[in-house]
Amino acid sequence: MEYLVTMTTRVPGGTPADEVDHLRGREAAQTRQPAARGRVLRLWRPPPEPGEWRSIGLFAADDSDGLERTLASMPLRVWRTDEVTALGPHPDDPGRGRIPLSESSQEFLVTLVVEVPYGTSGETLEEMTTRDDDRAGDPAAQSHLVRLWRLPGEGRNLGLWHAAGAGQMRDVLRSLPLADWLTVETVPLTRHPGDPASVPGSGVSSGSTA
Repeated sequence: MEYLVTMTTRVPGGTPADEVDHLRGREAAQTRQPAARGRVLRLWRPPPEPGEWRSIGLFAADDSDGLERTLASMPLRVWRTDEVTALGPHPDDPGRGRIPLSESSQEFLVTLVVEVPYGTSGETLEEMTTRDDDRAGDPAAQSHLVRLWRLPGEGRNLGLWHAAGAGQMRDVLRSLPLADWLTVETVPLTRHPGDPASVPGSGVSSGSTA
């Protein structure tokens, strides 16, 4: 299974800077081990909040207990809280490693919630669903969609996308056939220095992870 984990670190007040640096160095070194075993797939940084460090990670584990073992092995866990979301398979997911990463584009995590308007006829729903399925196979759309998962709850999905910037990302989302039925939350991402997709020697390359 794959899991999305939002990791928030708050350093206790008065902690010496050298202790912080030491723990961060241990964290970077320790993360390479589960990355090499395919447990840590990706790492990003979302927009920062005052007084805290935040990272978002894509993890793989056999189950929640296996994920917990990976998270507990990371030294910064002593100062960190983790918010875990289990990701379900989506039929339109391009799959891990199918879309190569580009250093010139920005990545975005996009939550898409489909809400069918009350009173929509079965015929209209079928037509819109068919158009959406056709769009999923459109090479132009696929060039921006890196991964796609189902989230817990009715009609909720999560996509990892890349685009030239926020403007192009908005245009891509507005072009989706179900755009008028979607509630969208977009989180711009920057690459984490420990991202397995860009760390030499991690055992992961940009062509082998999402």
